[in-house]
Amino acid sequence: MLDVSLQASNSPAIASDDYNMIRNVIEAISNNWRDHPSLEELSNSVGYSPTRMQKTFTRWAGLSPKAFLQAVTLDHAKKLLAQDLPILETSLELGLSGPGRLHDLFVTHEAMSPGTYKAKGEGLDISYGFHNCQFGRALIMATKEGMAGMAFCDAGEEAATLEDMKGRWPRANYYENLSVTSQYAARSLDPALWRKDQPLRVVLIGTDFEVRVWEGLLKIPLGTASTYSSVANDIGRPDAPRAVGRAVGRNPLSFVVPCHRVVGKSGALTGYHWGLTRKRAMLGWEAGQVAAG
Repeated sequence: MLDVSLQASNSPAIASDDYNMIRNVIEAISNNWRDHPSLEELSNSVGYSPTRMQKTFTRWAGLSPKAFLQAVTLDHAKKLLAQDLPILETSLELGLSGPGRLHDLFVTHEAMSPGTYKAKGEGLDISYGFHNCQFGRALIMATKEGMAGMAFCDAGEEAATLEDMKGRWPRANYYENLSVTSQYAARSLDPALWRKDQPLRVVLIGTDFEVRVWEGLLKIPLGTASTYSSVANDIGRPDAPRAVGRAVGRNPLSFVVPCHRVVGKSGALTGYHWGLTRKRAMLGWEAGQVAAG
């Protein structure tokens, strides 16, 4: 697996550089999946040698580019939903190694009072910091109660991403504090630190309905996919799949609260606030983690 750098830096580290390559490969796969591009065709399209691309991609995802294509392309997502199969089982069909011990984020959570949300975060102190990771640059936000926000961007987009997240709680007080956020970055993004006996503490800041939806997302296991209508059913609101979709889109704790595991009824991966390519990357990376066991 990729040696992930989770230390804050003003310049991209190896992890972020690798993600740039991975992003380009995923985009090439997404644009040409119907043609089942070969390793040579993919490497030519992104400007790297086949050997370097294959090794980097496999180290990062735990899957070869070909297996990744089969795991998360649109037509395969449709098959997953039609057969009600999780990505893990589909990976087995592709000849990957069998599942061992399942990894997942072990999260304990609580909801901030509705009054804090309605007051747009007034009086709330939020620490923040950017960290290099396997999905580019991760913005981590935390209150004294726990981790409250996670967002992603590419190098050079940090200011816009920070403003986007601040817009959720515009009256809060924000302080850059890497000593606080680095521990949350490591606990969230390094599978070696996903421990049930030391759960990651998060705080959900939203409306009552949004919090119910986000709690529903936490029940979607690593290596599986769900739909907006399924999430709506699971929280007892089968009449509100569109409202669920809006709440999923407003999830402030991307990846940790796995909104990327929700796909459209047709099987389409649909949108993702931090980029559809990044959503594909997360699903493929998780499939590799599960396959590794």
